[in-house]
Amino acid sequence: MPAALIDKDTRLEDRFVSAFEMQEGLSLNGSNDGLRRLRKEAIGHFATLGFPARKTEAWKYTNIGKLLKRPYALTFGPSDDSVSASDVEALLIPDLEAHVAVFVNGHFNAALSRLDDLPEGVVVTGLAEAAETHTALLDAHLARYADSEGEVFTALNTAFTKDGAFVYVPRNAVVEKPVQLINLMTTAEDALVQPRNLIVAEENAQVRLIQSSRATTEVKTFVNAVSEVFVGDHAHVDRYEIQDEGTTTSMVTTLNVYQQASSVFRNSTFTFGGEVIRNNITVLPDAEQCETHLYGLFLADGTMHVDNHTLVDHAMPNCFSNEFYKGILDGRATGIFNGKVLVRQDAQQTNAYQSNKSIVLTDTASMYAKPELEIYADDVKCSHGATTGQLDEEAIFYLRTRGLTLQRARALMLVSFARAVLDNVTLEPLQEALDAMVTARFSD
Repeated sequence: MPAALIDKDTRLEDRFVSAFEMQEGLSLNGSNDGLRRLRKEAIGHFATLGFPARKTEAWKYTNIGKLLKRPYALTFGPSDDSVSASDVEALLIPDLEAHVAVFVNGHFNAALSRLDDLPEGVVVTGLAEAAETHTALLDAHLARYADSEGEVFTALNTAFTKDGAFVYVPRNAVVEKPVQLINLMTTAEDALVQPRNLIVAEENAQVRLIQSSRATTEVKTFVNAVSEVFVGDHAHVDRYEIQDEGTTTSMVTTLNVYQQASSVFRNSTFTFGGEVIRNNITVLPDAEQCETHLYGLFLADGTMHVDNHTLVDHAMPNCFSNEFYKGILDGRATGIFNGKVLVRQDAQQTNAYQSNKSIVLTDTASMYAKPELEIYADDVKCSHGATTGQLDEEAIFYLRTRGLTLQRARALMLVSFARAVLDNVTLEPLQEALDAMVTARFSD
């Protein structure tokens, strides 16, 4: 099906509304009235909200409107057949046995995927297919955790949702091998791609996910991805996201997580490349004894722009959250970290910790940090902190007295700084692969 072009001569929001009206017949399932209604409600919320301006506090340091003014094409058709198995191999983690689901321009590609040995009852497929085969699950979970009424990019994604990843782990199921979700962007023209991912882990379920994406094209690509994760009672979900885009790809990723009693959710975001990257993470531990871990590492150089916004919303008592982000900025890169911990009045006995540490290597790179605590309970243990600085010259001098060159001494210190985040990766082959990427980055 031909792409819907966004006319650059009309108001920015109106371009998307017009494109939606042109494609109104498209939905995850043409006969599913609930999904069609969901999409129409979302485009209404989008039109009301409008894109954020620089005066919007949460977007103070990121001018996203400038990127969206480009005349992108909205792609609705099937995945590009030009992708080969070798393109997928390049994104696989060495020595890691995994179930692999491949997506091309946001669309599931079964032929390139490796899902033959999934445990009984576990489903890994495309969201479009799940809309036909697992309708009850989508009705129960899709758009239940991501906020289309208050978040404009979530509303836009919901309105144009066509495909993405669907992962379902039923009660008591344990997925021993990790599930790797690979998305390849191959469009021949400037395009806006909007994958929608839904992960459901029911009571006592366990699963580890690795999400990675890469552009194999030099055209301008904007990815507006939304992921919803449901973590049932006593369930464990570990999620790793690797962002290693080219300089022509920008991304807004939105992750919304809902946790039930005694569940554990761990998320790690590793950002190595891209033009402009904005990561929004919101976690709601909505029962007692929940455990939440958020880790992040971003390496930015050139004119790269990385913006991390997180919110852990403690609504119930006796929960624990830990947040640890590190960044290294070179050239004229810009980094932002805005992490908020909200402790509501009923959330007594909450333990919440947050830390952001960054190294700025040049006078032209910039880092903005804003850790926040908003506490309405009186029996809690919460702390936060942020530090930004340069490499320790005394430590470099010490290493050079031991025979290391200046470049080697700097690389050693930077890799050591990053490894504090990598140490939290529980999959050894993945940890080794990420360590190699960091080491290669600074060895160069």
